[in-house]
Amino acid sequence: MANSKRQLFLKRRLRVRNKLRKVNSGRPRLSVHRSSKNMSVQIIDDVNGVTLASASTLEKDLGFYGKNTVEAAAKIGETIAERAKSAGITEAQFDRGGFLYHGRIKVLADAAREAGLKL
Repeated sequence: MANSKRQLFLKRRLRVRNKLRKVNSGRPRLSVHRSSKNMSVQIIDDVNGVTLASASTLEKDLGFYGKNTVEAAAKIGETIAERAKSAGITEAQFDRGGFLYHGRIKVLADAAREAGLKL
């Protein structure tokens, strides 16, 4: 019987997280969550279990409240890179969760790299 989209998503998420754990070199994790209306990104220190920096389209000052577009993803990528630099973070591991590396997820990662964050 065919797997549902949710089951495939959960399998991908576990696969990605397990690979990140295997190659973890003490770097923080840049975790992405995408819904149909918003997108959020966090830089997480898994050793201490704390969020070091975050950015989201739910922040009204970014001007993309309630929008989940390619432009919003690019702005979120730039913003998270700036906030990471101010927190003293220069490199992180990219955790796309169960989302495919395509479209808005790819644009976000590219924008963060262009803004100086090493992923």
